[in-house]
Amino acid sequence: MKARVVRIGNSQGIRIPKSVIEQCHLHGAVDLEIQQGQLVIRSAAKPRAGWDQAFEQMHRHGEDHLPDQESSASSIWDRNEWTW
Repeated sequence: MKARVVRIGNSQGIRIPKSVIEQCHLHGAVDLEIQQGQLVIRSAAKPRAGWDQAFEQMHRHGEDHLPDQESSASSIWDRNEWTW
């Protein structure tokens, strides 16, 4: 795929096709890096960003238990025979 460098105001840029943006999960901020003379564009968002705050909030609201905890009553075999 080829793209042309175009003038955008006082700067220059390229237009990235929507399909490429979707495949690379580029939304909002991006990181730009030059590697061996090539421009690398990555999503700035980290896959698990914000999980620690979400877990803390779940704990404060008492929502941090396993959903099937009540239904996972172990049998005698589970307690006496099962080993990892």
